[in-house]
Amino acid sequence: MKQTKQKKKKYRGGCIGLFAFVLCAVALIIVMPKAAHSVFPQKYEAYVDKYCDRFGMDKFFILAVIKTESNFDPRAESDVGARGLMQIMNDAYEWVAFRMDDSRELTYDDMFDPETNIEYGTYLLMLLYDEYGDERTALAAYHAGRGCVNGWLSDSDYSSDGRKLDTIPSAATAHYVSKVMNTYDVYRVLYDK
Repeated sequence: MKQTKQKKKKYRGGCIGLFAFVLCAVALIIVMPKAAHSVFPQKYEAYVDKYCDRFGMDKFFILAVIKTESNFDPRAESDVGARGLMQIMNDAYEWVAFRMDDSRELTYDDMFDPETNIEYGTYLLMLLYDEYGDERTALAAYHAGRGCVNGWLSDSDYSSDGRKLDTIPSAATAHYVSKVMNTYDVYRVLYDK
């Protein structure tokens, strides 16, 4: 009789433990995606979709750049003066405006406007991707500049084919490219279903 009571207590304890485990598992399945979506949001999605469609870019790639560059803060400004969501530098802004043949009366201050910043940043990444044909090399140029990347591409220590980088010699640029590509992977897993 004593043994039966102990077995019943163990059974009840085991059931309660199993129930708690199942409850925790269900909560994680429900809560974690929501937490992940809040950490990796799709803010400014209408603008991202609009300019990705117009310039033929992957929206998750652009979202990964925005997340990495500014964490979706349209007023972000770096120590070196890069502005807005996609952290556009003044010389990049002027180069993109020229390449787009943009006749609007914009100034560099307009890089704080989310739509204009996403338009310019997406167009710039499209140009770089078209030039290099590789996301990692395009990101390296976005971060370090075309001049640096073109120099690295001409060095067989960094590029075996002269078209894409096998190795990025700048630690800061290599870290940036890795961070964006990892974030890009997260966006695709979370949203590309």
